[in-house]
Amino acid sequence: MSFTSAERRAWLSEQDCDLSAFRALVERPTDLSEFPYASSVERNVLVYDSDRLRKTVAAGERREVQAELVRAFAEGPGIAVLQGAFPDTSVVDRTTAVFDALIAEQRASGAGSGDHFAKPGANDRVWNALEKAALYDPEAFADYYANDILALVSAAWLGPGYQVTSQVNVVHPGGAAQTVHRDYHLGFLSNEAAAGYPAHVHRLSPVLTLQGAVAHCDMPVESGPTMYLPHSQKYEPGYLAWRLPAFQAYFEAHHIQLPLAKGDAAFFNPALFHAAGTNRTADVRRMANLLQVSSAFGRAMETVDREAVSNAVFPVLLKRKSEGAGEEWVDTVVAACAEGYPFPTNLDSDPPVNGLAPPSQADVVRRAVREEWTPEALREELRAGTERRES
Repeated sequence: MSFTSAERRAWLSEQDCDLSAFRALVERPTDLSEFPYASSVERNVLVYDSDRLRKTVAAGERREVQAELVRAFAEGPGIAVLQGAFPDTSVVDRTTAVFDALIAEQRASGAGSGDHFAKPGANDRVWNALEKAALYDPEAFADYYANDILALVSAAWLGPGYQVTSQVNVVHPGGAAQTVHRDYHLGFLSNEAAAGYPAHVHRLSPVLTLQGAVAHCDMPVESGPTMYLPHSQKYEPGYLAWRLPAFQAYFEAHHIQLPLAKGDAAFFNPALFHAAGTNRTADVRRMANLLQVSSAFGRAMETVDREAVSNAVFPVLLKRKSEGAGEEWVDTVVAACAEGYPFPTNLDSDPPVNGLAPPSQADVVRRAVREEWTPEALREELRAGTERRES
């Protein structure tokens, strides 16, 4: 059953999973009038024109736009497509070339990549693509992650200090679909393990992460873009329901897919029922950069050496600043490079100095750009900071 706020239980179990209650949630239409910044509703999904959002934000309505995006992810369909998120697709192409090089290196090394919710080896998957891309081509990395739409949406759902991770997924012609699932955190646990967490944690888990994908090629529906079930993120026992045969069958019968153009992005609540689709084309090598953006208060799925990423990208930040890049551009790239939250740390060796917390890694990098440190000075300070945080 589905519970009202007054009836919510302290614990959830598979016995609480009621398909009729689930259907009542997911079969409601998305009303465009409730989302004035959206351009349209396509198959129950909100579609935004990124150029229009940029103009609206420039006119002073950033908070209003972000408030609407929060409602879209929490109370609306749970998913938003941002058309033209990368208006200059040459930025996407440069990063695609980096990803292709990383895939070629991975194949040459004989390393297997595995996959979530799909047969290992069926796709090309690059884990920790964020760190690998930064070290391979810092210039391309900086131009890509300076994207204002990615920052707008991430900060809307997670607030400042968010952590970006990235996994590249390439599905070849004939590649089979994933199974339906929810995502990190509780979505990666067995039902038995998830049931061990109280109901309020089931409600908390989705607000610790934002899932996203950037299309690195045109993706017609035949190529298998992600399958979604709008409004399914609102079903409280959903972390226990998605593996149940009745819910899986319902997803198979009622999911939707939308085509994407190169440079479009889709963001969704991680509790949304979803799965990558089957690539039924003969010639589309479907590549997406899968973004998992995590709250500063949560922990990301992947371990990223953010000290190494920050050091690699820092010369680019200095160069672009000298060429006229503004503070907002720099801050957006730093958010993808450095750890934005100062904890956990060792408060004996890393005590708060001018406030309640010591400076975060991102604070140090921003200061280094502002004061135009040498790369060596930043490297030394970041290393010293890492050592101070160790117990």
